[in-house]
Amino acid sequence: MYIKVAFLSLLIDRVFGEFSFLKSYKHPVIYIGDLIKFFENRFYKDSKQRGLFLVVFVVGIVWLISYLVQSSIKNEYILALFGSMAISFKMLFDSVEDILKNPKNIKFLVSRDTKDLNESEVYKAGIETLGENLSDGVVAPLFYLLLFGITGAFVYKSINTLDSMVGYKTDRYKNFGYFSAKLDDVANFIPSRLTALLLYPSLKVFKCGKLHDSPNAGYPICAMAYRVGVKLGGDTKYFGKLKKKSYFGYGKKEINSKYLIKSLQIAKNFDIILLVGVGFILFLKSQ
Repeated sequence: MYIKVAFLSLLIDRVFGEFSFLKSYKHPVIYIGDLIKFFENRFYKDSKQRGLFLVVFVVGIVWLISYLVQSSIKNEYILALFGSMAISFKMLFDSVEDILKNPKNIKFLVSRDTKDLNESEVYKAGIETLGENLSDGVVAPLFYLLLFGITGAFVYKSINTLDSMVGYKTDRYKNFGYFSAKLDDVANFIPSRLTALLLYPSLKVFKCGKLHDSPNAGYPICAMAYRVGVKLGGDTKYFGKLKKKSYFGYGKKEINSKYLIKSLQIAKNFDIILLVGVGFILFLKSQ
C-alpha cells in the first residue's frame, strides 16, 4: 500500500488545491478530457462497441503514462505531488462555497437544468453535489491511490471523467457511453458506500441509497441528507425533461443557506478525519 504517498497527497491538496496560482498549469483531468474529445470527434458511432473502444483507448493511455511515471520516480514526495492532482477536496469545497455568493455558478457543478432553480433548489443541488463528490473526488481516488499508487488514482480519474462526459442516457450517449457508465459504477461501488458510512455511520444509508437510480450516488447523498437534516432528491429536470426521483433523508424540503453552510463544515471535518486516519495508519506502519 502507498500510505505515505496518500497521506502527503491529501495534505498537498488541502493546502494547494488545483494549483490555480500557476498560470501555465493545466490539470491532468483536462488532458484526459482532451483525449475523450479527440476520440469522440473522430470515431464517434452510436454503438456500444465503439464506446468500448473509447474506454480501452482512454484508460489504456492513462494507465501507461501513469505507470511509467510511477515506475521511474522513486521519491515519495514527488509521487505525492502527482497524487494530489487526483484528489479534489479543496476545489470541491471552494466551488460549493462559492454558491453562497454566486448561486448561478451551480450550473458548473451539476448536470441538471439550472436556469429555473429557486434559491432552495440551488442550495439543495449544492449539498447533493458536495455529498456525491466527496465520494467521486476524494474517497475514490484516495482509495485507489492507497492500493495502487498514482497509477490506480489516475486510472480511476480517467474512468470517472469518461462517465462525466459521455455516461448519459441521452440519444447521443446511451450506447456510446454505455461502458463508460458501467465501468464507473463498478469503480465507485466500494468508495461510495465507504463515504456514506464515514459521513453517517448507520445502516439507514444503505436502505435510503437504494432509492437512487444510480447504483452508487444515492449512498453519500443520503448520508449527507441525514447529517444536515434535510430532504434531498425529488423530481428534477435534466436536458429539458422532468425526472421522477425519490426523496433522500428526512427534515426540511425548503433549504436555506444555513444548511449549505452546515454541509460545508461537515465536509471540512470529513477531510480532516481522512487526513488523521491515513496519518494514523502511517504512524502505526512506521512503528
